[in-house]
Amino acid sequence: MTSVDITIGPDRTARLRWDGAPDRAMIATAAAQALDQADRVEAEVADTDVPARRALHQAGFRSEGVRRRALPGPGGAMLDARIYARLADDEVAGPLAFSQVMNTVLPRTRLIAHVLFRRTDPAGGPMQYLFCQTVFKTDWELPGGVVEPGESPRTGAVREVAEELGLAVEVGEVLAVDWLPPYLGWDDALELIFDGGELSAEQCAAMVLQPSEIAAVHWTSAEQAYPMLRAGAARRLKLITERPGATHYLEDGDPPG
Repeated sequence: MTSVDITIGPDRTARLRWDGAPDRAMIATAAAQALDQADRVEAEVADTDVPARRALHQAGFRSEGVRRRALPGPGGAMLDARIYARLADDEVAGPLAFSQVMNTVLPRTRLIAHVLFRRTDPAGGPMQYLFCQTVFKTDWELPGGVVEPGESPRTGAVREVAEELGLAVEVGEVLAVDWLPPYLGWDDALELIFDGGELSAEQCAAMVLQPSEIAAVHWTSAEQAYPMLRAGAARRLKLITERPGATHYLEDGDPPG
């Protein structure tokens, strides 16, 4: 028979442990008992234990993260542990509680906002585009970066350009929406490419590079940039520059299908 054990520490944090497969009612009852004396109640379950995780969700527990290879599993394998917690003042019923719980357990995808700036080649050659050479990798990037939680993509693009290049700019329409598959240890992400328009000679001269991230900037034609870009980014740049006047939906730089 499944039972839930409650341990309350000096930090007023209660910890739940059990054998077997507890249901929502058992976990909710144990949590209510624990929170009579504690400010916080938490539980740790194998990331693969879907029934226990579902019961914790239904009992109002929020997911707070993962400890990698922290729990022993079958055959001596070590399993990732999912940490769940509920606070004494958390909502546990109704639409708000449901949303707050699900907001911690549903997938989240990184959102990236980059900006494509252009200028007329002073030597009369093809249109040039601005690329950043970062301090942490060899391939070039467009100016921009990861959008902060609660920040709009457009605001994030403007902020990143100000941080990286010291320029206050407005950005135009979205040129491309590109889904990026997992890469170099990153999970998948969604990248928006905004039109930065043409920078003036005065703006180009006024750039102040962020030394912790940007080693140098380069103005080159699209064709000259292709070898310096990640393959998907090169395909995306080619499509944007050869088929202007549209917003392209892409997957790793290619139209789907």
